[in-house]
Amino acid sequence: MQMPPHYIGLEQARQVLAEMGVELTPRQMKRAADKDAAGCRKLPFFVDPIEGTLKIERGTLVNIYRQLQIDAENQYRNKN
Repeated sequence: MQMPPHYIGLEQARQVLAEMGVELTPRQMKRAADKDAAGCRKLPFFVDPIEGTLKIERGTLVNIYRQLQIDAENQYRNKN
C-alpha cells in the first residue's frame, strides 16, 4: 500500500537530512530551496498555495540522497 505524501517545510527538511547525517545550516537549506538565476531549485521545493511557504515531499528528499549515494557507489564500482 502506498503511503500518502508527507509535505515538510525548510526546517523539517533540514532535520530529516540531519537524521541522515547531512548537517546543513538554515542558510544552506534556504539556498538549496531558492531559485537560481535560471529559475531552478537545487531540490524540488514548491510554494504551498495555501500557506505561501516552501514545501517538499519527505520521501522525495530522502530518495534524492539515496539515489545520489547509489550513483556514487556504482560509479566507484565501474571505475575499479
